[in-house]
Amino acid sequence: MEKKPFSLFWEYIKAYRAILLAALGCWAIAAVIFYLYSLPLEAVAYAFVLCFIFGFILWIRSFSKFVQKHKTLQDIKERITVELDPWTPGAVLPDRDYQEIITALYEHKQAIVAKNDSSRTEMMDYYTMWAHQIKTPIAAMDLLLRKEDSPQNTALGAELFKIEQYVDMVLSYLRLDSDSTDFIIAPCSLVKIVRSCIHKYARIFVLKKIRLNFDEDEFYVLTDEKWLSFVIEQILSNALKYTKTGSITIRIDPARPSLIISDTGIGIRSEDLPRIFEKGFTGYNGRSGQKSSGLGLYLCRRILNKLSHTIEITSVPGEGTTVSIGLDTYKSVRFPGEM
Repeated sequence: MEKKPFSLFWEYIKAYRAILLAALGCWAIAAVIFYLYSLPLEAVAYAFVLCFIFGFILWIRSFSKFVQKHKTLQDIKERITVELDPWTPGAVLPDRDYQEIITALYEHKQAIVAKNDSSRTEMMDYYTMWAHQIKTPIAAMDLLLRKEDSPQNTALGAELFKIEQYVDMVLSYLRLDSDSTDFIIAPCSLVKIVRSCIHKYARIFVLKKIRLNFDEDEFYVLTDEKWLSFVIEQILSNALKYTKTGSITIRIDPARPSLIISDTGIGIRSEDLPRIFEKGFTGYNGRSGQKSSGLGLYLCRRILNKLSHTIEITSVPGEGTTVSIGLDTYKSVRFPGEM
């Protein structure tokens, strides 16, 4: 950060205090000698005025170079993350040494960044390929389990569904920071998105005997359908995971506007609420047998931030949790008869 004029002046005084003290010392010695030799006051004053004018000119030139050097180095600091152009803040040897040191450090940093980028790209490519390939055996197992309708196959199908959801979470995690993240903002039917998410979890609702209440009031909002669906699915997954009996209620509040998902589950402790969106944070519920990954809500908030939406969670332990997805950052609109 560039310093203010007074701060620059003080920094200059500190940097060149030895020279300034030496100059003042010389003036003091000269004054003592003139006094001891009883030289005419007019001649002494004239000499001091000339010295002062000459010294002031040199000081202005020196201070100007000091300020210019500071600005040059600040400019280099701002651009050094992208490039490092040749610079010459001073012609003296120490300045050239500083330039060589900075250039060497910059080149070393660029080499490390390039190596890390290459390693990260390889890792991302591997995990992306793995996530896509594992979907094939998951789909095959799901088909095999559906051939025979039995309690055991139903339970196995539910566990297989969880595996598929974790794979989708991995893919979303990888895509979120990718340069090719395919956000497509368009008017979308919120009811259609919610219905699709509910259909995906219908088997879990039936298996756990959880009642669903959904107020299907048609509403259209500007968003990305795929990414908003992922967020709603994660919230439904959490609601089903932590609700043993009771119901899950989904409603659209056109006044805000927002999508509100409430459950009658075990709730979240008040001390955990401020940290539930942190990466890897599982909280008391996640550590008490649920084996939470601590990534679901973290991804939800990141995705909603990118969509310019908001998310708020309130909860009462033993009574349930309410998640409110605010869709009012973009102007939500109704399109009667469309879509």
